[in-house]
Amino acid sequence: GTLSPSGLERATGLARSTVDRITATLARMGYVRLEGRDGRDVVLTPRLMELGNAYLAALRLPALLDARADALADELDESVSLAVGDRDGIRFIHQATRRRAMSLSFRIGDLLPAERTAPGPLFATEWTEEDWRRRQERRATDPEDRGFPAIPPRQHMADDFTERTAQAARDGWSLDDQLIEPGLVAVSVPVRDPATRRIACVASVVSHTSRHSADDLRTTLLPRLRETVTAMEEDLREPPAPPTAPAPSDLATWTAASKQELGREFVESLARGLTVLTAFGEDRPALTLAEVAKATGLARATARRALITYEHLGLVRHAPDTHTFTLTPRVLSLGFPPLSRTSLPRIAQPHLQDLAAEVHESASLAVLTPSAEEIQYTARAATARIMSVDITVGTRLPARATALGRALLADLPPHLYSLVDAELEEGLRAIAVPIRDRAGRTVAAADIATHAARHTPEECVELLLPPLRKTASRIEADLHMASRFTRVPLT
Repeated sequence: GTLSPSGLERATGLARSTVDRITATLARMGYVRLEGRDGRDVVLTPRLMELGNAYLAALRLPALLDARADALADELDESVSLAVGDRDGIRFIHQATRRRAMSLSFRIGDLLPAERTAPGPLFATEWTEEDWRRRQERRATDPEDRGFPAIPPRQHMADDFTERTAQAARDGWSLDDQLIEPGLVAVSVPVRDPATRRIACVASVVSHTSRHSADDLRTTLLPRLRETVTAMEEDLREPPAPPTAPAPSDLATWTAASKQELGREFVESLARGLTVLTAFGEDRPALTLAEVAKATGLARATARRALITYEHLGLVRHAPDTHTFTLTPRVLSLGFPPLSRTSLPRIAQPHLQDLAAEVHESASLAVLTPSAEEIQYTARAATARIMSVDITVGTRLPARATALGRALLADLPPHLYSLVDAELEEGLRAIAVPIRDRAGRTVAAADIATHAARHTPEECVELLLPPLRKTASRIEADLHMASRFTRVPLT
């Protein structure tokens, strides 16, 4: 999720000037930010997840099936995943993991070679000759699977994938007996589209040999997995109508204005191309060229070039019979995996740092402890002052004596805030506002703390509250983007 410009040069083979222009463009779009001592390290931001979210929303499978996957994971106390095929590999689209010392570490969007997974043989039962040829070429050029950073390099193992595929076709399920790494076992069952009977996705139960052997998975967990898959297929038979959402608009106007302001440092073709991906959504899974152009405000010729480019890169699939385009699982490769394991403190930290630099006071994020009697600080941005508020991450304080705690306990409605004056400590003033999740629930609070000699209570409201509210809104926007299809831990 973080690279220096020189690291990007080495990774891409692009000239430094090109790297700088692309970085500036992505920063303008909010997809990366620049950090480090010289402000040159490039860091992916949660905003970038809107590209992967567009694919997952258009796919609809996570929204329709994740509740059953989560329930099965709770029942079995094992990790459950949903995966889709991506050419001769698989990508995860949902993970319900268990918190253990040894637990599943794959992320949504991670790409794995089909032959080293349980879902792989099931997808391969529907492969074309071209798919098999592609796998053969990939194995010849990358025998150790170095092109799959989510898994350890391949050790010496028999290439029995053809036999495993034939077995999966006969059985209707598939097993992974420590093919990825020692100790990891999984059993998989295909979830079929009721209309076409083709595989829509594959559901898997993943465990460790300390809890289940491969044979144990087959005899004890496979029956329950099959029952869940049957219920999933019923859910797909008559899915609810997708909610309608407004398509992005005026994107062409925005990119043109950015080009006018930044000049050659803004790569307008890159920005316009990426906006094309955001045109797709839950109620827009397949779009014609005219619909893409209308949704983005781009000229048909511009939209067409972007779609042709993305089709060549495997990010878009064209259906000539319907003249429509759809997104492919490969869209998840655009930064989604490293961001899918982010947490609320990581999301908030850069925003708190910007806030502290703006107001020259310390800023914090906190959550309630399970007892609701204390708050716990989870992120902090201190200011450089001789006398400053010195509270470290992890500190717990009584909730009712702090502005953060009162904002959390009161679940303040919009435009209200909490102001505490010298109740926790003489001379300490703090003003706080709530942070809400996608459902509108207060899950955290952010505050600015100052010394009474620097700001009166009235000045806290007049001078500190407006930038604090803006910061809270930015944190919420990133949280909502990151949590649409992933779980974002609060600590």
